[in-house]
Order: sequence, then C-alpha cells, then structure tokens
Amino acid sequence: MAASAVAFWHTSSLFSLFLLFPVVTANENTTSYNFNTTVFGEQNVTFNFTDNYTTTPPTEFDSTTPTPSSSSTDEPVQPTLPTEPLPVSGRLLTPVTSVDRLCPCDEHKDVCDINCCCDRECNEEVALFTGCSVDAVSSGNKQLCSRDVASYALRTTIDGYSELQSSIQKETNYDILCIQTQNRVDGFSHPSPALPTDSNFDSLFKQFTSFLFGSEENSGQASTAELQASSGYQYGDVMVTAGVSGQRGMFWLPAPSVTADCMDSSPAAFLKDQSSRCSRNVVLEQDCSTLLALSMGTYTSIQLFAGKNKDAAVVPVEVASVVLQSVDGTQTELQISGGENLSPALLNPTLCANVVLKVAYVIKYNPAGEIVNVAVSLVLGFFSEAALPLEQEFHITFIQENVGEVAIHYSGNPGYVVGLPLVSASRTADGIVRSIDPRDTLSLLHSAEDQDCLQGPQQRSPVLFGLDSVSGCTLRLEDAANCSLVFQVLLDVLRGPNYPQYVASFGNSPLDYPLDWVPIKNDFSPGESCSIPLSLHLEIEWTKYGSLVNPQAQIVSIKEVIQTNTTSLEMLTGGSSVLSISSSVAFIPVSAAALPGYRAMPTIDAKLPFDFFFPFV
Repeated sequence: MAASAVAFWHTSSLFSLFLLFPVVTANENTTSYNFNTTVFGEQNVTFNFTDNYTTTPPTEFDSTTPTPSSSSTDEPVQPTLPTEPLPVSGRLLTPVTSVDRLCPCDEHKDVCDINCCCDRECNEEVALFTGCSVDAVSSGNKQLCSRDVASYALRTTIDGYSELQSSIQKETNYDILCIQTQNRVDGFSHPSPALPTDSNFDSLFKQFTSFLFGSEENSGQASTAELQASSGYQYGDVMVTAGVSGQRGMFWLPAPSVTADCMDSSPAAFLKDQSSRCSRNVVLEQDCSTLLALSMGTYTSIQLFAGKNKDAAVVPVEVASVVLQSVDGTQTELQISGGENLSPALLNPTLCANVVLKVAYVIKYNPAGEIVNVAVSLVLGFFSEAALPLEQEFHITFIQENVGEVAIHYSGNPGYVVGLPLVSASRTADGIVRSIDPRDTLSLLHSAEDQDCLQGPQQRSPVLFGLDSVSGCTLRLEDAANCSLVFQVLLDVLRGPNYPQYVASFGNSPLDYPLDWVPIKNDFSPGESCSIPLSLHLEIEWTKYGSLVNPQAQIVSIKEVIQTNTTSLEMLTGGSSVLSISSSVAFIPVSAAALPGYRAMPTIDAKLPFDFFFPFV
C-alpha cells in the first residue's frame, strides 16, 4: 500500500541525510458538469465545472485511533449537524475540500454575489459580470507538493455578454521539503475538536474565551519575587483590587467577548485607555434589583492597591458625577452626598429605574507607576422591557499627575491618515481652541433604526478622513407644527453639540499656527417664509502635499451646504406622516497632476583678464 521515496544529499564533510517520505496510493476520479442557461432570450451561457476528488485507503494508524461514535475497526459515521437546538453529543463533519466547491467570495447564501465567478447561484447573472473578483482558488496549503487550483475567467461573446470559463489544474511544488500527503487523523499533535453541545457549551466557552484578555483564573496572583521587583505598575500590568477581608483580586472592566454580550471577567490593563460597548439580556422582574451589573454600587465600591507591593496603599474609588437620564433621553446631574447609593428599582413589570447605562473611570498616577486617585462618572437611567437587550458603555482613561501638557490626539503626522477623525476647533479671543476629548470633534448623525430627530438622545459618529458617509433621522409632521422652533432644534441636531468653526489642514496642525486651520464656509441664510432644514452636506476638498515619494494629505477647504424645503412638508412626504432628514459628507480630491521638474542649466559668467590676448591684440 505504501512506498518510500529516498532523497540523498552529500556534502564535503561526508555527511549524508536521508529523508523518507511516505507516499499513499490514491485513485483520482474526475467528474465534469456543463450548465447551459439562456439569458435575455438568445444569450447562452456555459458553465464548465470539474470535480476532482481522491479516494485514499485508510493508513496503518486509522485502526488504532478510536472515535466516540464507533469502534476502532469500523469507519465512523458522520451524522448531519442540526441547527436548532444544539445536539446532546456528536463530532465535527469532515470538511469539504473539493476545489470547485470552494468559493471565498460567496458571502450570501442562495443569492448571487456580483462578480463572484465561483458562485454556483450565478447562472443567469454571469452574462452581466464585468470581471472575476476571485480568479483562482486552491484546495490546500501552498506547502503541499501537489494541490488543485481552480481558475475562473470571463470572455466576451460576439453579442457583448460575458461567458464564464473555468478549469481545474494541478499545481506542483518542487520544494524538496514539501508536504507529500496531508492526513487528518488527530493531526498527530492536535486533539480532535469537541463539538459544542448543550452539556459542554459553558465549559468550552470558558476555555476558549479566557485567552481573549490574556489572563487565566489564577493570573491575578503574582509571585512574591515579582511584587518586590517593582513597587509601581508597569505598562500592561493588571491592576490589583483590595477586598473587604484583605484578599487581592483583579480590576475587571466589562467588555464584549466573541459576541456583543458583556463579559465581566475582562481585566483592565495599566496605562491602556479602553472604551467598550456591550449588551445584556435581562429579565426585568428578576434581574432589576438582583443583577450586580445594573447596580451603581458595583462600580463605586472598588478599592485599588496603589502598587504591586503587599504593603501598598489602598486607593478608594471616588464618585465624580452621577447623571440621571430620563425616558425621553434628557440628562440631569444629581447632587449625591458621600456614600449615597442609588439602587435599581422596579417601577412596574416593564420598567426599571436607576440602571447603570455608562461608566467612565479616570485613573491618575505618578511617574513611579503608583495610582494616586481613581474617579468614576456614571449615567443612570430607565430601562424598559421593549428596549431589550440593555446596552452599557465602559471607559477608562489614565492621566499622569502634575503634567503641564495634556496628551492631545492627532490624526496624522503631518498629513491625515485615512480612517482617522478630522481635527476640529473653534476660535476665541485667545486664539484657536480645541477639546482634548477625541470624541468632541466634527461629527454626523449615526444611522439607527427608528431614530427620531426631535426625541433624543441621537447617536453621532465622527467624520473620518477619506470616508464618505450618509446618515439621517426621521421627523414626524405633527412635531413640526411650530416651524420656527423646529428649525433651530433640527439645525442643532444636524450640526451636533459644540459645532466647530475650523478644521485643521493637517493631522497635527498646532494651535499657535492659525494659518494651518481652515474655516468651515457656510452660505446658508434662512428665507423669509418659515422653512426647516432637510439635509446637511459637508464638501471637503483635499490635496496631496509634498514629495511624490511620500505625499501628505492636506485639507484645503470645507463647505457646509444646508438644503431647506421650498414647498409644503405634506407634498414632500407624498402622503406619509414621516419625513426623512439626512446628513452626509463627501471628500473631493483636488490634487493637480504631477509635473516633472528639471534643474535649470547653469550659466557661465567667466571674465577674462584684460591682457589675455597680448601680444596679439
């Protein structure tokens, strides 16, 4: 059944090395499929598919590895994996490795993906393809000695339509250390993966999510030698908390895990600013007053050790501010005395009050890496059963003690980087002023389902350089009865809070260079008749500045365009009671074509002595 291939290599030191490669005989079968379809009545499209599969007899070690579902002498039967609910037991299916069935661009099931030539659902749409997004698909690793490669291409027929041409070829790797055969019997060194079931899902989830945050259950217990090596924390260290009875723990900050669900066992690392948003599925009648993640005391009763030493001082968490958010989204700051705690309360079976919606920690440290002060700001609000699941936000920021200049976030050095927010500011009597909060910048409405323009709070997203975007909200006509009031409120919603007046031309423009800041142009003037803004559009022109080898993105102008209604709102809605209000941004490149530059020819300004031609002249 098996043979051995011997590769011989001889050196001057009379050293020889023999490499033995086991070769397993296999029977290869090929099946061809031809699909002919008619498009637009007369156009014929031909699909040529070839299935190559290999039948490999079991090797010697097949009979020595038992499986949970069969004996060691019979071939295991692969059951069909159900979707709902999880099975009580089972094993993973054998992966399909036929190259003609692999299609990396097939992202939608039972739907044709445009320009995906390997998508088998594209029978009639191929005639309209303009190219193949994936022109070659391989069946294995490139280190294999031989593998199948499926190639896809389009050719244009005489009628101007596209016709798919596909072929499967064997690609040979001539490397002497290539992989001759690839078996999957326990992977030689990796155990067989376990199939998630109803009984083992919790244990598998705990096993494979613990590494996401680089910690184990006992990782919070540091050795004595490590504690004595450094008194303060270092970058990336997990901060240690002090329990009621003096036990040491870890400072956790909830964060999303593999899914959007909150995982409370996410450690917060020293000097690593973190912002996260996750959701919780709660039952109000049971969890409103009992779930610790909803209570304010869970986040305010924490005590941190200033350093890693056992005798380090204990720093309690101070409550900086508590904001109460009403059902309609309005926020009011509460005056809470020391030690006062607002516990969640169930007002009715579908409404829970004083639920923690947002937590923001600010940790101040000294140059030695010791924590000096910890302050927390919270947003409490009402949560109804109709708004499930509950979304919570968590932030942590580190500030060094006695530092003259606060760290400012930039968006490039010097030119803008695509995907980073625009740097915006305002002008005062003292000059250009900008906020140190990276979220306080030029922004647009963030599109959300059923987002009302007048009922807040509205979610916003910063304007990212180089990325065009369109978003908006909805306005009910019955809310637009008071035209003058709705006009100003709607304009403030489209522009956002603290609307800036200037945008930095470069990603790191300094505040003391006013010529590096571009004003936001606005030619909008309200008409005499009452009108409301229907859209806000930002046109941002940018150019490439500097050398052709490393050009830098520079903003040269930004213009705000506001469109208002010229007719009645009833005519714009077409009989509906809801009107769409939009906000958008577009980046327009205005770079001039690069011209080659030539150095000017040098001029010779030579002066001869007066007797140079003596005695001839």
